[in-house]
Amino acid sequence: MNGLALFELNKALLLDAEDPFPSRRDEFFIPPTGAPHFRTQECLYFTGNSLGLQPRKAREALTTELDDWAQFGVEGHFQAKHPWVSYHERFARGLTHLVGAQPHEVVAMNALTVNLHLLLVSFYRPEGRRKKIICEAKAFPSDQYALASQVRYHGGNPEEDIIEIGARPGTHAIDEADVEAALAEHAGEVALVMMGGMQYFTGQWLDMPRIVKAAHSEGALCGFDLAHAVGNVPLKLHDWNVDFACWCSYKYLNSGPGAVAGAFVHERHVKEEDIPRFEGWWGHNAQRRFLMESQFDSMGTAEAWQMSNAPVLNMAVHAIALDQFVQAGMDNLRSKSLRLTAYLEAGIQAVAKANDVHLEIITPQDPARRGCQLSLVAHGFGKQLFERLTDAGVVVDWREPNVIRMAPVPMYNTFEDIARFVNVLKLSTAKAPLNA
Repeated sequence: MNGLALFELNKALLLDAEDPFPSRRDEFFIPPTGAPHFRTQECLYFTGNSLGLQPRKAREALTTELDDWAQFGVEGHFQAKHPWVSYHERFARGLTHLVGAQPHEVVAMNALTVNLHLLLVSFYRPEGRRKKIICEAKAFPSDQYALASQVRYHGGNPEEDIIEIGARPGTHAIDEADVEAALAEHAGEVALVMMGGMQYFTGQWLDMPRIVKAAHSEGALCGFDLAHAVGNVPLKLHDWNVDFACWCSYKYLNSGPGAVAGAFVHERHVKEEDIPRFEGWWGHNAQRRFLMESQFDSMGTAEAWQMSNAPVLNMAVHAIALDQFVQAGMDNLRSKSLRLTAYLEAGIQAVAKANDVHLEIITPQDPARRGCQLSLVAHGFGKQLFERLTDAGVVVDWREPNVIRMAPVPMYNTFEDIARFVNVLKLSTAKAPLNA
């Protein structure tokens, strides 16, 4: 891919026409650009890593539940088109497809950090010397808060009991060998390894099975926050022997702001009768739930971690979104993601060369080490470049102190989107750098 010729619009349109996995763009609403002189034109949307687009069937899904509520009232728990009493069971097929699990290992419930806390109750069990947690440096703040508060709850000191693994000097990606080294250095002291499967800032896809193996070999449990991995890359949580995981559904899963999250618990744990766990009515044996028994009888599945009945209106869109992923197939989506992200990477490099500017992609170059997100540092431009892109109708996001994140999502982004973006980037960086 030499120069900017490849990013001419007609060539991008040809790539879209010839792609073996056509875009499902027509199934989504594309927001209009915020650029005042392009008010009726669709924006160039590259923030599916932050909030996915609305499926066109979302309104119908919500209306179905509202109509059933209006018609049946409380009897909608049993009479609705999708009975509310078993509503969460609709999600097992889609979730197993997305995360590589058995149906009894997954459940849709709560919000991401709520699920992380509930899982940490079960899987962070400090005892004696074994009380430390290993996580990545610059983890998403909510994960940092959750881990630190759990350590304090158990009487520990986060400054001493949380070990952060960062990139080596002069690099941006975490080396899994450093996780292994930390486990060896603190042999017998680590209770849990809990990391982001896909690092939110750099977009690095960690070698999850390697980390799991290393943790288990040192007697520690291992879990992941998959907020930026689920729906982005193929996962095999069961086969990789991951102990637990949690994720949100409003990013790549296109289920709407604040949508219901998900959780995975490996089958070797779901039947542990003495596992520490916060329990509620909806984790109780469904066959006996309405007998109102005082003694908890676990579902014997990941549903045992589900404390309350399904928030149906919150979950209605999630069902539509999961169906889209099952129909598309994660292998197809991953294949297209590789093509789109490589095209975007080549475009950024071509602009840097054409305009003689330093545009540094801090996401790993190896496609096997990343999803569709690229994180860009535009040296000499700072946040003003992000603002120029925004003014031109490009939706990316800014992360302090100096990173522009962008994600060509294979479910709805196209080569045409990327070609248009590359031309905007070329114009935006042709101006004199502002912070040289």
